[in-house]
Amino acid sequence: METDKKSPSNVVVSYRRYLKLQRNLSSNTQEAYLRDLQKLLIYLRGEGIDPADVTLDDLRHFVAGLHDIGIGPRSQCRIISGVRSFYRFMTLDGRIESDPTELLESPQLGDHLPEVLTTEEVDRMEAAIDLTKWEGHRNRAIIEVLFSCGLRVSELVTLRLSSLYLDEGFLRVIGKGSKERLVPISSRAVEELSFWFDDRCHMSIKPGEEDYVFLNRRGSHLTRTMILLIIKQLAADAGIPKTVSPHTLRHSFATALLEGGADLRAIQSMLGHESISTTEIYTHIDMSTLRQQILDHHPRNIRTSTPNEV
Repeated sequence: METDKKSPSNVVVSYRRYLKLQRNLSSNTQEAYLRDLQKLLIYLRGEGIDPADVTLDDLRHFVAGLHDIGIGPRSQCRIISGVRSFYRFMTLDGRIESDPTELLESPQLGDHLPEVLTTEEVDRMEAAIDLTKWEGHRNRAIIEVLFSCGLRVSELVTLRLSSLYLDEGFLRVIGKGSKERLVPISSRAVEELSFWFDDRCHMSIKPGEEDYVFLNRRGSHLTRTMILLIIKQLAADAGIPKTVSPHTLRHSFATALLEGGADLRAIQSMLGHESISTTEIYTHIDMSTLRQQILDHHPRNIRTSTPNEV
């Protein structure tokens, strides 16, 4: 029986605590990291190598083995990411002096980019909505909030009325790892929300669901699947042949800002990326700067010049 504090089983227990308490990851994400780590630990056990004694060559052989048993590049990248996280913990915890994953390469995935919608295509999706139906203004508000704020679909379905600061032009969003961030919202999205709220106030809402922004006809908050179906149907109704999902609108938000000249660091901060290195960079950007980036560069806020303007 292993009783040594540095035994692999005890190291895994400490690593799990690190993922939960220091990285504040969800239970599902913790389990995913640990499942991928087990693949490495099983390999090392078979080779008679202690996790604390691993070298770069050992890790390269491990990755080559993943390829040999048919694990694809994308899954390899995910597993390697988990291995890097584990050895980052080992280094921070003083269990090893140097990180053997620093020079570990990930397989190339190719230049696969998500679909992007133009502003004109977003307008076509909104124009395809039948505003005579009870859900019409709700669906337009959904499109606008996704496109103007760049929210994840999980952030949209959990958005609360108590998290809206529309007079100030911000939403308070709960992102991955239960981390909060403030996201600027365009005046167009605020207007669409106000139309939806006019309809929403006449609904019969289920107890406990009163604070959710977006509801279905039964008075319960929408699910991720419902949002996906709404977006796909609207894209089809608008005659857009692209593969469109809620994430397409998030990616279109970022692309529109980047093409408009917004600062890349501000865009990444707006999206709520959780990389430690990016977080350290973005802590120096205050919220007034972030809001100005949206006002200056997002197409929903850029005013079209009239012929009389010079």
